[in-house]
Amino acid sequence: MYRIHAPPSAEKLDNLRSFLTTLDISLKPGDQLHPRDLDHILKLVVDTPHAALVNETVLRSQSQAEYAPDNIGHFGLALTAYAHFTSPIRRYADLMVHRALITGLKFGPDGLSPADAVQFPDIAEQITATERRATLAERDSTDRYLALYLQHRVGESFTGRVSGVTKFGLFVTLPENGASGFLSMSNLPDDYWVHDEATQSLIGRRSRRSFQLAQSLNVRLIEARPVTGGLLFAIGAQDIARTGAEFRGPRPPFRGKQAGTRATGPKPKRKSKHPR
Repeated sequence: MYRIHAPPSAEKLDNLRSFLTTLDISLKPGDQLHPRDLDHILKLVVDTPHAALVNETVLRSQSQAEYAPDNIGHFGLALTAYAHFTSPIRRYADLMVHRALITGLKFGPDGLSPADAVQFPDIAEQITATERRATLAERDSTDRYLALYLQHRVGESFTGRVSGVTKFGLFVTLPENGASGFLSMSNLPDDYWVHDEATQSLIGRRSRRSFQLAQSLNVRLIEARPVTGGLLFAIGAQDIARTGAEFRGPRPPFRGKQAGTRATGPKPKRKSKHPR
């Protein structure tokens, strides 16, 4: 039972390439891309103002690892074959490898039978789904405990980091405890905000101000819901007073009403969690 990791999809690579172009960084075509090329890009931006943003964007371009009996290699680790054999968390996939070795080396009756081998594809799909379900359950539990912890700090200001950019607003993570919440468009300064997917940013057409992925941001906690794990933020006083001088990119093209949203418009449906 292999642990496989496919290369980034063509769509994700196109988005990553468009983003890197804004920083004058080139990226090889998908059929020529090797993990060392992405590692080279990360090294290029070390100790630069763009380091956090580039690291976050490269990470988001990657596909999810999974289990499968058919080996395609592990792109992220640059390995042609990879299996969990002595995982500290002892997943079921480890036991599949152990039982295969027992059979192959004729160590006893506890190995894999021919019937087990036939079920490998179904087992791979099931343990991949179980792994992801467990990860989501862990994140949901953590979100609820953090919301419970922070419900007595509503009204306080925090220094956060933009961990997600959408046309409805920003997801913000607090480095001091890892809590994530949503800052809706209605709580941004009054402007016509354009969502630029290539640069992962919201750009004000009038003020020329931008909010970008991985950017440091002063926010105020306005709501904490332990039952759902949801946190809602508003822009902090320090950031309201700032100008748009930090944005140096080209003026975003106007594509009609769908290109952006006014901060004073109708409130979008609240979202309490970072997209997984």
